Amino acid sequence: MTQEDPHIKEVTYEIKKIFDDMRLDRYLASRLHDYSRTFIQKLVKEGSVLINGHTTKSSYDIQRGDVITVRAPLIEESRILPEDIPLTIIYEDEYLMVINKPYDMVVHPAGRHPSGTVVNALTFHCQSLSQINGPLKAGIVHRLDRDTTGVMLTIKSDAVHAHIAMQFEKRYIHKEYLAVVEGEFPLDSDEINLPIGRHRKEPQKMSVRHDIGKEAVTIYEVLERFRGYTLVKLKPKTGRTHQIRVHMKAIGHPVVADFMYSSQETCCLSDLLQKERELEEIPIIERQALHAHRIEFFHPIMKKSLKFQADLPSDMSTLIQALREIRPYRSSNN
Repeated sequence: MTQEDPHIKEVTYEIKKIFDDMRLDRYLASRLHDYSRTFIQKLVKEGSVLINGHTTKSSYDIQRGDVITVRAPLIEESRILPEDIPLTIIYEDEYLMVINKPYDMVVHPAGRHPSGTVVNALTFHCQSLSQINGPLKAGIVHRLDRDTTGVMLTIKSDAVHAHIAMQFEKRYIHKEYLAVVEGEFPLDSDEINLPIGRHRKEPQKMSVRHDIGKEAVTIYEVLERFRGYTLVKLKPKTGRTHQIRVHMKAIGHPVVADFMYSSQETCCLSDLLQKERELEEIPIIERQALHAHRIEFFHPIMKKSLKFQADLPSDMSTLIQALREIRPYRSSNN
């Protein structure tokens, strides 16, 4: 039995008359006026629309006697309030926008974060946004964790969204992250191929799961070494939730100040000096030291590849400079 979700509504339609060549998605679009046909097609693909208790395709021709069950987000929960939240715009045209997301900003409204999100900001700044993922995720084709900074691609039209989503699915889009992690790497580069799934005991976390996990691949390259820490460039080949953070923890090098996957929620100067923290010491960084640095994708309208990058935020730059001064790397040959 499906667990009830207060943010989801379930509606049922019993077809009592014959329709001439009426597709499922077209029929539902005529009944569910608050949802676009594209969004309805997405619900069908996800299995949120059942015909006589079974999943189907949007192109299915409905028949007399069919019972259609739809589970969709409540529209009351889906009305996004535009908020005048400043956005650092790296690039914008009439089809898409690339922003530099700050830390402590959730991508879309959910649960404890009904406002103050990237979607609320986009709704204020843009006249139109793609609706393929529904109004709660308007314009969102990929996401960054709340405390991960950096370059993020957002979409204004459904057609462009569909093309970009295909590029993500086929792994045509290239993303690079920078992270400061704990420990020193024996190799200069390597590939991590470990499946990721929901944590067995803590559902808000992910973990390496060889039983139910989905394929997850990350390539890392050491950029700079310090005593006890490393600056790495990371290229995720898949897009699992918390992928980089989980992979770094799995190989024994958690991201610095990752409250969920490392031992400390912040990093202070005293930590680098290996001293006891001072009373009310201000941290150098108080969120995971992870930054989405670059993205490359094919613009379906301009018909060319575009590359964008976001410079390191001040907290990570300060951390790296402190490591260079306090914990410079000394090889075993010195």
